[in-house]
Amino acid sequence: MPDTFFDELETRSADAREAAQLSALRSQLSRTGVEAEMNSLADLAKLPVLRKSDLTDRQKATPPFGGINVHNITHVFQSPGPIYEPGGSSHDWFRMGRFLHAAGLGADDIVQNCFGYHLTPAGHMFESGARAVGAKVLPAGVGQTELQVTAARDIGTTAYAGTPDYLKIILEKADEMGVALGIAKAAVGGGALFPSLRQYYIDRGISCLQCYATADVGNIAFESAAMDGMILDEGVIVEILTPGTGDPVPAGEVGEVVVTTLNPDYPLIRFATGDLSAIMEGTSPCGRTNRRIKGWMGRADQTTKIKGMFVRPEQVAALVAHHEEVCKARVVASRSGEQDVMTVHIESAGGDADHYAQSVTQLLKLKGKVVVVAPGSLPKDGLVIEDQRSYD
Repeated sequence: MPDTFFDELETRSADAREAAQLSALRSQLSRTGVEAEMNSLADLAKLPVLRKSDLTDRQKATPPFGGINVHNITHVFQSPGPIYEPGGSSHDWFRMGRFLHAAGLGADDIVQNCFGYHLTPAGHMFESGARAVGAKVLPAGVGQTELQVTAARDIGTTAYAGTPDYLKIILEKADEMGVALGIAKAAVGGGALFPSLRQYYIDRGISCLQCYATADVGNIAFESAAMDGMILDEGVIVEILTPGTGDPVPAGEVGEVVVTTLNPDYPLIRFATGDLSAIMEGTSPCGRTNRRIKGWMGRADQTTKIKGMFVRPEQVAALVAHHEEVCKARVVASRSGEQDVMTVHIESAGGDADHYAQSVTQLLKLKGKVVVVAPGSLPKDGLVIEDQRSYD
């Protein structure tokens, strides 16, 4: 098999792929005890959609995984909600190896893994992918940027894995310290890779590709060197549905990404990500034959990813409830330079920004600028989270 591809699955015919995925789907349904006749992948539409809120409720009733038939796990992670996700180490459990291979990473690379290792699964996800392509890993996590620069220099880091904007912070710190780094490849996720930021990396001699993954189902889609859409992973079945329903949208239209994972160790059927995207026509010029999506195009609900973390309407409601004098709050996501900025507008008859800043960090899990406004000042449009970032 040419080194261009991770394995032969990436270049199989559409018919061969559907037949194999249909067989795997029937096995998954058998594991979950679901009785439904599946004559084609389109028959998935007969089954209910599983939403994060459903999963949270199920996990509360039947901890820790909601009664889902889970096997061969070595880790348990926690994401906001809270939702508990299993993880395994016996193989590339989250299927990140395929993406890292497409991003050019291999046995000669040392990957500085700047995804979080605490509670959430991203660090482990990318580390398992690095093992799948034979790369060595520096488990750097987030923060302590000066130490990150020193380590990258000392061990000869060649590749970066992390959120799109944190690499820029590392590079700028290296410039400030007068340190030359050898990072030439970047595999990013957990946030939008804006065109201007990608160009910044290209101008510094760094190729930067992105994936689309979630803590629940792992890798869903990824870019290749062709940078023409995001190619669906071979281990998932992806549907694009009308938001809030179980009905597929017409071909090419924007809808909610719903994923069925074919991982036998954690069978999630029709899991609604809450993300918007659309199927693209044709296949990638790189030679991979699976379908492509246009990438992340926003949220089907108001939940928004800021600095690589989801901020949910329920968290904003908890912030309002935490202070009796607060009438309403509105989170605004914007950009400053190449970094995400979160501003929290709070309607209150009393209190100042510093008074509310601690609650914002505690309940939204992110630091942000706080602006206090008079009661009645915020728009009455139903939005509690507003994303002002441009994705063009």
